[in-house]
Amino acid sequence: MTASVAAFGLLGSLVTACGASGSGGTTLRLVAPEYGNGAASGSRAYWDGLAAAFTAAHPGKKVEVTLHPWAEVDREVTRMVEQGDAPDVALLGAYSDFAAQGRLYPAEEVLSIRAEANFLPPLVKAGSIDNTLYGLPFVASSRLLFYNEELFDRAGAKPPKTWSELKRAAEALKAAGVASPYALPLGPEEAHAEALIWELSNGGGYTDVSGKYSLASERNAQTFRWIKDNLVGPGLTGPVPPAELNRQDAFAAFLRGDVGMLNGYPSLLHEARAKGMQVGTLRMPVSDTLEDGEVPPAAGVADWMMAFRHEGNRELVGSFLNFVYEDENLSKFAERYHLLPSTVSATQASRGTAADPSAEQFLGALRSAQLYPVNDPSWLQVSNTIKRNIGKAVAPSADPKAVLEQIALQAEEAARPE
Repeated sequence: MTASVAAFGLLGSLVTACGASGSGGTTLRLVAPEYGNGAASGSRAYWDGLAAAFTAAHPGKKVEVTLHPWAEVDREVTRMVEQGDAPDVALLGAYSDFAAQGRLYPAEEVLSIRAEANFLPPLVKAGSIDNTLYGLPFVASSRLLFYNEELFDRAGAKPPKTWSELKRAAEALKAAGVASPYALPLGPEEAHAEALIWELSNGGGYTDVSGKYSLASERNAQTFRWIKDNLVGPGLTGPVPPAELNRQDAFAAFLRGDVGMLNGYPSLLHEARAKGMQVGTLRMPVSDTLEDGEVPPAAGVADWMMAFRHEGNRELVGSFLNFVYEDENLSKFAERYHLLPSTVSATQASRGTAADPSAEQFLGALRSAQLYPVNDPSWLQVSNTIKRNIGKAVAPSADPKAVLEQIALQAEEAARPE
């Protein structure tokens, strides 16, 4: 995730009839994921405080909050919908399956004009289907390249701005005894994030200008050939083969000081600095084949609020969501988990109060970021296919183009109308 660790792909097929149940006009039911990893950082305190404040501002109205682990929340909401018992509001890693079936209110029916116009433009694009906003972005993150400054100094390496410079830095780190010069997590946890970061840095990506999948484009094939020949083949990645390396394990290795470089998001930077590590951040180095001055977008990730249609619940849902997106309430959650707020006004406020100057780098990257094609209902299935298979593209005996073509074929089948 966003910075989230959302288990994309858990949404199964949904029944076509919209659930008739709801909580009416007095009690709103919210289902959300647990962002914390223990009692001290758990999400319950935030939501309970928000619910109490909402009730105080709206006498007679209540909010019931149910939290699930990220690995279970999509599946649990799907189960509720299938049983005709959808919540009023859910916070998930994807929304388009529900929107495509007519289960969700569009933003214009539940948000004030000011609130709807306040979202950051890249998030609006990703949250919209046919120019109608259904996925309400909540918190987000962008990805930057992290490097261990102590290891770089020891190796005499320079922060890279191009792929060739990244390779030279990795070679210097390896010569200095660094176990894993570059961590390349193309394992099943979040391979689709690492893959997108690399593809974008070569002018590629998951979709073309028309929004159609372009997974096996020549630029993408070129990207994975370069990674295979210049990083994986020479032994500059680790700590395990890319197809077996998950993001969390890569992060843990970086925090142990075993990794020289990897792509990360704001919460990792916070953890590293809390451990006393000296960490630098910069935009992902770009392919040497790009034209001088060409700056491709960073990769961005967002988590999405969605409002389920039930008879008699629109006014309550609207009141709650407008309350959620007030700057103070949204910023409090984003700051708690070292994520980025999704609105222009909260972003401006966070810029003014951020103690960490590197936060501006993440905010700047997010303003022009490329997000996953979450507005395509097939994305959940396609992202699962990418996660399971993209690591094969850099295996020693692999033909990257053939691997991408196989992924593209499965994506085409997933996107085909039933």
